[in-house]
Amino acid sequence: MSVRTFEGEVVKGQIKLNSPLDLPDHTKVYVVVPGFKVVGSGRIHSPRLAHPEQAARFELEVEEAPLTNS
Repeated sequence: MSVRTFEGEVVKGQIKLNSPLDLPDHTKVYVVVPGFKVVGSGRIHSPRLAHPEQAARFELEVEEAPLTNS
């Protein structure tokens, strides 16, 4: 696969290249944005025990409550 790099900028939400370029439809392109920082993105991790050997301390016993007529 051969690769060429073209410089441009985003203007009103569209990428405008600095030099004229006629690419055929469905040409695969890659956009590299230098210095781009993702803001507001986060990841929620599943909780993990710091000491898995202590898992038994968190076991619960479930009991059904008797039904009452009100």
